[in-house]
Amino acid sequence: MKNDNLIRCPWCLGDDVYTKYHDKEWGKPLKNSRKLFEFLILDGAQAGLSWITILKRRQGYREAFDGFDAEKMASYTQKDIARLMGDAGIIRNKRKILSAIENAQAYLNLMEGKQSFSKWLWNFVDGEPVINHWKTLREIPVSTDLSERISKELKTLGFTFVGPTIVYAFIQAAGLVNDHLVDCFRYKGVYE
Repeated sequence: MKNDNLIRCPWCLGDDVYTKYHDKEWGKPLKNSRKLFEFLILDGAQAGLSWITILKRRQGYREAFDGFDAEKMASYTQKDIARLMGDAGIIRNKRKILSAIENAQAYLNLMEGKQSFSKWLWNFVDGEPVINHWKTLREIPVSTDLSERISKELKTLGFTFVGPTIVYAFIQAAGLVNDHLVDCFRYKGVYE
């Protein structure tokens, strides 16, 4: 992969896991509610850590959190919390574990309405990705007015670990914003 002469965003270089994630997933418009929920939980778990730390544990998270089945997660008991606290496949931070459970409950409450989580989220960008034109990593903000608005609404709905910086990382990953650098091969290719 690294010797293919493709120009990539520099943040993904140096680790094959990062490079594969960049090439296949990051920034690709995602409209599957369950997958979006997974990304939101993982971005919350990342708080204070590097993304590679979470990315390398993603399968552990999927196993520990029942494939991010929100209905199962929302009904977790103290026994489940103790199980998760002992699971070396995830970050064993009680606040983040409790947040995942609270977020599952908030997600289900949102889904009880007339629209899906995906539709609710994509309404913030009128259903189309915001296409930025960054030339260097230094230009990319850590949060924006958009992430501030989404964060505020998520908190109103009962979600936790959804500050503007976490939300911005989430909407970058889910493709609501295209933050691939303009010379990256995925800048336009992310829509293929």
